[in-house]
Amino acid sequence: MAAAQGGVPPGGARPDRTARGSATAEAAAAPGTRAGTAGPMMRVRSASAPAPGRAVNEDLVLRYGPVVGVLDGATVPEGFDTGCVHGPGWYVRHLAARIGLAVAARPAATLMSSLAAAILAVRADHGGGCDLDHPGTPSATVCLLRESGDEVDWLVLCDSPLVLDVGGRVDVVSDDRLETAMADLRRMAAAVPTGDADPATRFRRSVAVQRERMNRTHGYWVAAADPDAAYHAVTGTVPLRGPAGLRRAALLTDGASCAVEQFGLLDWAGLLDLVTAEGPEALIGLVRAAERDRPDLLRRQKATDDASVVLCEFEPA
Repeated sequence: MAAAQGGVPPGGARPDRTARGSATAEAAAAPGTRAGTAGPMMRVRSASAPAPGRAVNEDLVLRYGPVVGVLDGATVPEGFDTGCVHGPGWYVRHLAARIGLAVAARPAATLMSSLAAAILAVRADHGGGCDLDHPGTPSATVCLLRESGDEVDWLVLCDSPLVLDVGGRVDVVSDDRLETAMADLRRMAAAVPTGDADPATRFRRSVAVQRERMNRTHGYWVAAADPDAAYHAVTGTVPLRGPAGLRRAALLTDGASCAVEQFGLLDWAGLLDLVTAEGPEALIGLVRAAERDRPDLLRRQKATDDASVVLCEFEPA
């Protein structure tokens, strides 16, 4: 059933906006494990904030019972067509709600299958007025984690990384296909004579080429209008018990992971320690200071970005 434009699919939780401007979608289910499980309890803390000066947050934090996640809507550069009357904020709200419905309908399904079902449902939410084959159709990165008794499974699609503290060892799950595609584009651009092309024209050309690589073999994959993208996500499972059990996990959009990946303010272990000790808001504050004081270290077009952080901590029940 299609939802009204700009709303949330029927049965989905509506995102709540906190005083910090964060967007969170939560189900009514109580935190912790699902009924009938006896695994470690999951404690969740999160923060999400729009870029300074922007009223709309195109990130979203979601929580549906044992499933948590972050979504990062792809900002549309000014002057670019999308073939769609909806924006990235609309897309992430609908995708989050549809993920919740898919998980509720089939709790035993893989995260890949639930995400594919959600993407397919959002296609219907668009209605008939959008060209969903347009290369600029609204899209979002996805990072999901699901606690299930004695183990946790996860999914990462595009550049929203997952940081895991597994038995005291910090592992990072990332999908670097977008970065690889962008590196290829930069090499191609460097090899082509610029002629009379101004920077704005070169930027438009690079965005056009990037769009052509979205959800294509030898390109990169992201949640958009093609449910098949879900089956190209990076996925895995880790135990919750024993010496190699998962202790902590951080789900990040790139507006928060840039603290490590671009600014080099922390390593991944230091990031986990910061959000554990001071909360997810502390990481966003650190990034905001770096965006203000060290813009020379940024490797993105935007001077500042929406940022979201979810910290999951696991303790014996």
